[in-house]
Amino acid sequence: MISTLRSLWLNINASYWFYPGLFSVIAALAAIGTVWLDRNGFAEWLNNVAWIQPSRPEGARTVLTVIAGSMIATAATVFSITIAAVAYASGTYGPRLLTNFMYDKGNQLSLGVFIATFVYALMVLRVVRSEDERAPSEMDAVATALPGFTPQLSLLVATSLALFAVAVLVYFLHHIPDSIRINTVLKGIGRRLIEDIRERFPDNGGSDEPNAQKSGEAVTGIDAGYIKIIDFEALNEIAESHGACIALKVRTGDFVHCRSPLVEVSGTEMAERLGSDIRAAFSIGGMRTPTQDLEFLFDELVEIALRALSPGINDPFTALTSLHWLAAATAELGDRDLDRGPEQENYDRARIQPLEDDYAHFLERGFGGIRASAAGSVIASLKFLDSLHSAALGANSPHRLGLLRQEAERLIEQARTVPDSLLSGVSVCSDLSCPLPCWPLPPRSPRRRRKIPISGSRRSRASARSPRSSNGMRGPRPSWPGRPISNNAASVPSRCSPTTIRSRCPIRSRAITSPISGSTAIIRAGSGASRRARPISPAIPDGAC
Repeated sequence: MISTLRSLWLNINASYWFYPGLFSVIAALAAIGTVWLDRNGFAEWLNNVAWIQPSRPEGARTVLTVIAGSMIATAATVFSITIAAVAYASGTYGPRLLTNFMYDKGNQLSLGVFIATFVYALMVLRVVRSEDERAPSEMDAVATALPGFTPQLSLLVATSLALFAVAVLVYFLHHIPDSIRINTVLKGIGRRLIEDIRERFPDNGGSDEPNAQKSGEAVTGIDAGYIKIIDFEALNEIAESHGACIALKVRTGDFVHCRSPLVEVSGTEMAERLGSDIRAAFSIGGMRTPTQDLEFLFDELVEIALRALSPGINDPFTALTSLHWLAAATAELGDRDLDRGPEQENYDRARIQPLEDDYAHFLERGFGGIRASAAGSVIASLKFLDSLHSAALGANSPHRLGLLRQEAERLIEQARTVPDSLLSGVSVCSDLSCPLPCWPLPPRSPRRRRKIPISGSRRSRASARSPRSSNGMRGPRPSWPGRPISNNAASVPSRCSPTTIRSRCPIRSRAITSPISGSTAIIRAGSGASRRARPISPAIPDGAC
């Protein structure tokens, strides 16, 4: 029951109707209250304030009509802009990010302020009485000294709400373009991921991994969908009342169906009532949410990076930003005890055993999801290795350092699978005498016959030609700054282990030292004869990790 209510509250928070509806009810009640104060003479003191000019009925109607009409038009425009921004962001960065924009309180509160101002002005407008109109009651007739009925306090509140709505509109016009910037989106995801890691694994300075689970009789699901909320407190009460141990076989965010095992129960006999109570502790819906689900935030960072590295978009710098936040989150996990599950304060770890989420699991969920795409880009491959080195700064155990080194070695192995047609003359060599830096040579244009004056000797004709350079091309070698010759992983050196790669040995090269293992290699680009790179011994022996 609690999980269902929490799931309902999550759906309410991710809606565009809750705050506008709530603010509309508050505005209607506020209008009734201020009109009652005007009718009972509590607002007569406003007539004695010098800088507040009392309004006549016709003027009050005009002001309230303008406020109501402008606010409903502004609300419609704001809603249209919000939908356009959400559609752009979800189509560009990924449909999973739609949840983040739906949770954005800036958009919800802005829309609620405009709708509430409209409702308040409309409720006050209906009680304004002209001078020639008859009062509906004796109290209404003596409410003000002026003829007719003009709710001065209500009109003042409506004007103040209109001015506040203008300020909210200015904020909204700044908030929308700022919220759909990719750096802002990644910052929001990354910071929430780090905060959730600190909340879920509060013990800092440790390296404990989850313990093995107990096996038992399985309890399957009754519905298909994604697990949104798991009520650990309810499961703990069930386990204590039956003297059982419940080992979860799914985590929040997993997709289940009627045949999927939810938990395994040991220490007691299985009964139909026990299975029903356990199933009631799981809330299942049609989409994933970041509540209790660290993997969801990891997947969002991975999705943005994969889209950026796809051939259709080809934006490696967005992928670099995703790698930066992944490195920060992985470094935060590196020195924490991971033997705790979600909401660890609400259940006994001996009775409720969450699914194992060790360091290798989170590393594979983050860097492992980007590895294949990063292997096809020079920029992303180098930053991938740098991010692993950055994450290694937070690891405090040889086991976790070994996992980071293994991830770097997998990237090198993935780079070896790049087809030769995509290599474009990029290779890894061990000759440290190669010149620097690694810039591609300009394409050689076809030779054209030059017109040489008839007069002159054969020597003068030869001198008219440009001398051959060291690379066999005529003319001096031009300066060619720009990007490396190809965005493929073959240019990534073996930065974590000795490597031998056969490919084209170029003319120009660059030396790179691995920040993880200390091994040095050369990236060479160009055309030339086929050579074999010599293995390079790492500066840190394998036993050190």
